[in-house]
Amino acid sequence: MTAHLPKHPLTRRTVVKAAALAATALALTPIEAHAAHAAGLTLRLPAPTGPYEVGATVLHLVDPARNDPWAPAIGVREVMVTVLHPARTVRGFPRAPQLTEGAAGLFTFLAPAMRPGWLPAAGVDWAATLTHTHVGAPVLPGPWPVLLYSPGGGDARTMGTCLAEELASHGWVVVTVDHPGDASEVDFPTERPGRDKVRPTVFTGEPGPEQFRTMIDTRLADIRFVLDRLESLPGELGRAMDLERTGIYGHSAGGTTAAQALHDDRRIAAAVNLEGHLDQVDGELFPVARYGVDRPLLLLGTDGFRGARLDRSWSAMLAHPGGRTRRRQLDDASHWVFTDYAALVPQLHAAGLMTTEARTEMVGTIAPEASVRAVRRQVRTFFTRNVRSAGSSSAVR
Repeated sequence: MTAHLPKHPLTRRTVVKAAALAATALALTPIEAHAAHAAGLTLRLPAPTGPYEVGATVLHLVDPARNDPWAPAIGVREVMVTVLHPARTVRGFPRAPQLTEGAAGLFTFLAPAMRPGWLPAAGVDWAATLTHTHVGAPVLPGPWPVLLYSPGGGDARTMGTCLAEELASHGWVVVTVDHPGDASEVDFPTERPGRDKVRPTVFTGEPGPEQFRTMIDTRLADIRFVLDRLESLPGELGRAMDLERTGIYGHSAGGTTAAQALHDDRRIAAAVNLEGHLDQVDGELFPVARYGVDRPLLLLGTDGFRGARLDRSWSAMLAHPGGRTRRRQLDDASHWVFTDYAALVPQLHAAGLMTTEARTEMVGTIAPEASVRAVRRQVRTFFTRNVRSAGSSSAVR
């Protein structure tokens, strides 16, 4: 699959129906909304292992210099980001949900449409999953190195919570970025002309060549914009970030974005590509794969997703003499093992809400404890070596 969106094509009718059902859910009072979810399974995310508690700030960033390519009626380009960081204290700041009520309302109906035969259409309270992050908790003074995260095509930033919390707990500021229009759902502070408060994906199936180009081009511009805004972020949070030590990682289309952003932007010191192709749909290599890059790049994949197209573009990347690119593979695993689904899918399977085949296709047969630990270790070790964690005296290498 190109951007690794739905297993089967969506239809416009499916997306519109899901959005309408979500709008109905959003009209409920908090008590009614909780009652609507209450009968479902509550899923749990694994706790981070680092020495720091994790706080977060959610930012709504607006770029007036760009219009939204997916919804021109909006008139500007908006992104939502969550900045996770080591916290000075979390006392009085409760754990945040993985999905807001609004996002969960849309995800409940849209997820099984985007992953038919995989994710269940009922039986899960998607609003009940708690993170280990405390929104509003004050940042522990740094400065801390910075990592950006770009999620997979069709996924929201919230499905990268587990790895982001792990990195923040070990002394990074982690900025998870939503790419509205391609993300499954994005919950904004308010609605505005041209979009609802909770904005659904525009994708109704696998993106064609032009749609894929637009997606990656838009994501790259989003990353540049977020970096620009971080450089001028005021207050304690801005002072806590050491943007001289910046890395980026991403999954699937986000991995493509991370690798190409490393090539394009000298502010980025290192990148991790979690199973993103380095070519266009028509086979044209991205510049990072054509010309190489002089900074560290990790290509981390699985045996369950490996194929001719991925091998071709990754081999082109690895062929550059003197390059600093390395490839690693996680066995008995598949594509979504790099997301929160690594922990969530086995719980759905154990509860009888997913088939064994669906579990294997999404995350492989590997035990969740092993997969979560392996992905965390690979990414954390790479960035410790190449975007120094706080307290490290070794030079970037």
